Amino acid sequence: MSKEAVVQPTGQSGFLEEFFHLQENGTNVRTEVLAGLTTFVTMAYIILVNPVILKAGGLDPGAVFMATCLAAAASTLFMGLYANYPFALAPGMGLNAFFAYVMVGAMKVDPYTALGAVFISGLIAVIVTLTGLRELLIRAIPLPLKHAVGAGIGLFIAFIGLKNAGIVVPDQATIVALGDLTNPKTLVAVIGLVITGALVARQVKGGMLLGILLTTLIGVPLGVTKLPASIISPPPSMAAGFLKLNVLGALKWSLFPTIFSLFFADLFDTIGTFVGVASRTGMIDEHGNLKRGNRALFADSLGTVLGALLGTSNTTTYVESAAGVSVGGRTGLTAVVVAVLFILSIIFSPIALAVPGEATAPALVIVGIFMAASLTEIKFDDFVEAFPAFLTVVLMPLTFSISLGLSLGFIAYTLVMLLTGKGAQVHWVMYLLSILFTLYFAFIH
Repeated sequence: MSKEAVVQPTGQSGFLEEFFHLQENGTNVRTEVLAGLTTFVTMAYIILVNPVILKAGGLDPGAVFMATCLAAAASTLFMGLYANYPFALAPGMGLNAFFAYVMVGAMKVDPYTALGAVFISGLIAVIVTLTGLRELLIRAIPLPLKHAVGAGIGLFIAFIGLKNAGIVVPDQATIVALGDLTNPKTLVAVIGLVITGALVARQVKGGMLLGILLTTLIGVPLGVTKLPASIISPPPSMAAGFLKLNVLGALKWSLFPTIFSLFFADLFDTIGTFVGVASRTGMIDEHGNLKRGNRALFADSLGTVLGALLGTSNTTTYVESAAGVSVGGRTGLTAVVVAVLFILSIIFSPIALAVPGEATAPALVIVGIFMAASLTEIKFDDFVEAFPAFLTVVLMPLTFSISLGLSLGFIAYTLVMLLTGKGAQVHWVMYLLSILFTLYFAFIH
């Protein structure tokens, strides 16, 4: 018998080999399953966090729990089967906070109209990906502004986390001040921030999830956490959020910058994640392009559309996918394993719905820290670059609006380039966007 005949997979393994090209990608079924488990553990915190955040945005937490699990499972499964990528998707941190605390909270947008805006941003992403406009946008928007948007969103998310924790409170004299650290709820959040921060710093796999669970348990004797009657239960109803989005209500000029912000933040977050994770997998060709990249980006864009229909905020590719890649995940079989685990999680809704906001607030702060790391990519010694980037970063948390920070940053960039004689270096798309944002501020905002 030849050596080739010995190593030929058979049965179920043969099907998986043929479909996912495991040997070609230097992996096997056992490695892919382990990678899927690793990725799931590192990102499963979203199951606990998303219902808490979107509850603040007026959505039913039980329905959000179901939408989170199903949107993550369906979009991750599609990523695995269609693009053969070991990437997992779920409702994105940051974008869910933007939905709850800015669109619904500050802007007073009805939550179902906000879901309509999410749906539209997803459709735009699908169209942009299918038509090739994505590459045009990537080339048009200067790199410093891309980094600034990521960092600004990070500071904004961290600010929301500190506010939800009670660590930062309003103050008439100084605008904000330190909260009462002896308050049981604030104390639980502070302890949770220390625990979760230490776990993440020690690079414990699933450190964010473990931190949330430990903080939830610590909240029991302090009266912050109410223990559920059981650990498992039948799935909660989706009726409060399923297909309840108001697309027509979102089709108005006043929401244009908001929809663009959702689209823009999701798009570049996804691209950054793709490039960062794919660079470790051999999925980038000699020209620096992602192999089967359009398929993967299409799967990501479709995830947001599906998530909005189910009743949750933007669904995006998770950087935690790198955890699975680090232990050998190389194909879509990794993603399929993650999708199955999200489906199995549905029966654990009592645990997810018992998690208090004080236990999830530290996760927002830590995600914000990760995103703010892109500040290091901005050349603050070059004022032409630093000026619009800085305005973008600080105005997001200070105006409590990602869209306002983004819009004003774009306008500032175009103006400073024009006034310094560098207008020819500005892409025409940036001029068009700056004009549209200026008209918005002049006549609508």
